[in-house]
Amino acid sequence: MPKALFLIHGNRIYIIESVFDSIKDTHTRKWESEYQMERLFYTGEKRETVLADRDAVKWHVDFSPPDISETEIEEVAETLRSGWITTGPRTKELERQLAGYFGTNRAVCLNSATAAEELNFRIAGIGQGDEVIVPAYTYTATAAAALHVGAKVVFVDSQPDSPEMDYDAMEEAITPRTKAIVPVDLGGVICDYDRIYRAVERQRDKFSATASTDLGKRIQSTLGRVMVIADCAHAMGARKKVDNEWIAAGSLADFSSFSFHAVKNFTTAEGGASTWKTIDGVDDEEIYRWFQLYSLHGQNKDALAKTQLGAWEYDIIAPLYKCNMTDIMAAIGLKQLERYPGMLARRRELIERYDQALLPLGIQTLAHYTKDHLSSGHLYITRVPGITREHRNEIIRKMGEAGIVCNVHYKPLPLMSGYRALGYASERYPNAVRFYENEITLPLHTRLTDEEAEYAVESYCRVLKEYL
Repeated sequence: MPKALFLIHGNRIYIIESVFDSIKDTHTRKWESEYQMERLFYTGEKRETVLADRDAVKWHVDFSPPDISETEIEEVAETLRSGWITTGPRTKELERQLAGYFGTNRAVCLNSATAAEELNFRIAGIGQGDEVIVPAYTYTATAAAALHVGAKVVFVDSQPDSPEMDYDAMEEAITPRTKAIVPVDLGGVICDYDRIYRAVERQRDKFSATASTDLGKRIQSTLGRVMVIADCAHAMGARKKVDNEWIAAGSLADFSSFSFHAVKNFTTAEGGASTWKTIDGVDDEEIYRWFQLYSLHGQNKDALAKTQLGAWEYDIIAPLYKCNMTDIMAAIGLKQLERYPGMLARRRELIERYDQALLPLGIQTLAHYTKDHLSSGHLYITRVPGITREHRNEIIRKMGEAGIVCNVHYKPLPLMSGYRALGYASERYPNAVRFYENEITLPLHTRLTDEEAEYAVESYCRVLKEYL
């Protein structure tokens, strides 16, 4: 039997050193990287080591806990001590650094990706009477943001045996009322933006600028086509090769929204951001100013601007919304951004480990890394051929019994009661429903150790053998 040295920390068990007699004679496996060591040093916590049989240990492999180090904690504490905890200098600095990371002139930080997407629509002048094309296979935020501005959501089915939007069906769905298409970079894998742009260019004759706002009308008139407003909630750090140059998600669509929720690769606890490509004849600073107005009640000065001597007075240009990011959130983000290259690299290591075990079994996974695109590695989505929805749920239960938390990404929106009540019928999206019925998402995060990943994928293979 293999033996291991463990550290018990609360309800978590961390492997410090293990001896596997199955690998030749003996093999001592120690911690291999700094990020694994970070997990062991929590001051003031009780720690002890025990020797245990590996197979006798009760495992608990979380699905996607946030990766917060002492660096982030110290930065948040410093922010609290500074006395500046709402939108202020750290938020502005995070916006500056994110714009550089995404390759855009500007980025704006908000309190969620949902707010970011909704404001993208509002800035672009999309509203009542307009149509927005959305994949049926996505999370509700993608569609809800369009509904919030009064637009009609037109769902499009997935491609056969794929969660990716059917681009032919997408083009067929374009009408004179269509103002935007919302590609979803599911799991961190970038969509085929080339096909999307070719489709909207072919359908230019159907488009007319009908925005009720001056800024929206200028944006629509300048582009002269259906806009591409991407849901990049999963895709921070993803890149696509365009003309032999790697372009980041956030620079590919006309407007993009990102999520910094607690389960995302890059987190500010809650939070999100919008980016946009520069539009000829429309000043980036004007677009940025309108994001600020929309996110802070229509107030023409934020709290930082009002601190200047004698600068108390402000105007409310319209009764707008409240969805700004705080400096506490931005403090987390600034330190996450410093660590992010290593976090992306670790996700790639884990994905390649999973692929090595599962692809030979005929399990379908997302193609995260190819010669033309690099994923952010947000989700490890698998599809098990030939199983039913009931089998899928059984597999997830059995994985749970083994201490491994799995998930499903996603239940197509037309299957949800709130969307059925709006008249959407799941029968119109058979490919999305079929993919959902045998989809299982495995744990993937940067707090996952090699041992936990090995245990998770070995357990998955063992359970799947009953169904393959």
